[in-house]
Amino acid sequence: MGNRVAIVTGAGRGIGREAAVKLAQSGVDVVINYSRSEDAALETKKLCEEAGAKAVLAKGDVSSEEECKAIVDLAISELGRLDILVNNAGITRDGLGVRMSSDDFDSVVKTNLYGPFYMIKAAASVMMRKRYGRIVNISSVTGIVGNAGQVNYAAAKAGIIGMTKSFARELAGRGVTVNAVAPGFISTAMTDAIPEEAAEKLKSNIPMGRAGTTADVASAILFLTTEESGYITGEVLKVDGGMAM
Repeated sequence: MGNRVAIVTGAGRGIGREAAVKLAQSGVDVVINYSRSEDAALETKKLCEEAGAKAVLAKGDVSSEEECKAIVDLAISELGRLDILVNNAGITRDGLGVRMSSDDFDSVVKTNLYGPFYMIKAAASVMMRKRYGRIVNISSVTGIVGNAGQVNYAAAKAGIIGMTKSFARELAGRGVTVNAVAPGFISTAMTDAIPEEAAEKLKSNIPMGRAGTTADVASAILFLTTEESGYITGEVLKVDGGMAM
């Protein structure tokens, strides 16, 4: 049979890297998607291989339907199968909605919402034939409660929740589960750029009193790819320390 195989988009750093490594540590071979930094993706590959897994790099822009199909095709040609898809790739173009350019809105929605749509379309055809699959989409608490300055990001992440539930209904009869993880304020390179005063204000709204870690999120992702989660589909699991309670 061989190991299960996962595609993790945006796996060069942050949550994507952590998820790829956790999957590798659990015995899953991993296709590491990245769009720009090959050096970062190579580091993820090294960590996955050190965990004992096979790892393959797949450069591709998830805002392109053709490139998403090519990522799935690579998984099949290089590793022989596809069992798990983690839609993590995302970008931000923050700014007040009333001043936001159409380009900034479009670019975020194309990557953060169209990307998961294209990836699921390509992956689901493989999974349905096998009557098995685990799809995990990375949303955000911003898609649940909104956030000033992130109209584009919130719209895309809210869209992921609706898309997750709809695909879950469509694919459940074929043995494919579709769930979402909604991180809150997580310490990553992206959030490290937030001014300290603003970061402290954010933390003050978290009942657990701290930012989350990429490991916190990756653990939730890993759970939703396991047999133990096999009767869970269409759910949104918040990993936010109670922030959006």
